[in-house]
Amino acid sequence: MALEPVTRQSTPDKVFDQILSGVVSGDFAAGEALPSERRLADVLGVSRPTVREALQRLAHAGLVEVRQGGATTVRDFRRHAGLELLPRLLLPQGELDLSVARSILEARLHNGPQVAALAAERSGARLAEPLGDAVAALEADPDPVFEQRHALRFWDHVVDGADSVAFRLMFNSLRLAYEPLLEPLAPLMQAEVGRPEAYRALAEAIAAGDPDAARHAAEDLLRPATDRLLDAIRRLED
Repeated sequence: MALEPVTRQSTPDKVFDQILSGVVSGDFAAGEALPSERRLADVLGVSRPTVREALQRLAHAGLVEVRQGGATTVRDFRRHAGLELLPRLLLPQGELDLSVARSILEARLHNGPQVAALAAERSGARLAEPLGDAVAALEADPDPVFEQRHALRFWDHVVDGADSVAFRLMFNSLRLAYEPLLEPLAPLMQAEVGRPEAYRALAEAIAAGDPDAARHAAEDLLRPATDRLLDAIRRLED
């Protein structure tokens, strides 16, 4: 990977971003030693402490292994990185990675019904008002991008109601990956956000405290758009 000098106003974030891009793209392969701190500082036009700080951040993210007095080695991000890497994997170099998009859709369809069931079990009637408000906003807004934002707000309440930190962190990462694509996905997402009655059915099942009904309602809501998006990915791959 060809590293580029960064401006004086740059922070370790810029160094972090460049090396991260190289790791995600495979330009820096797992097991490969990165250039020395001194060499990175020279190539990037920054100080060694700036490089050191960026490398420590990369190490905390599970992307490199820093050995005191030795080489900094690239790690296999598929085995060591966390969900915070997902948005970067979805749009490496600004282009959609179809395999990552597919995995996100599969996770969404699998986890959504489970989250809805937990919300019904753990929060029930407490969610009736916020979910009802989110459905009303979705129904009243004709803008296809803002419809998706209202849907995200709906699911934000559902995830809160599930009272699961693991599902909350997963949702946060999936949302960060999804939000940059709201506009291009709008036509395909109409199969979902264009069905406020399906959101209302899910809201009612959760508010009634019925986990089984909530699980089925969530799958009914999520599956049509998911199937359309997966079909679109298959066509692009062919």
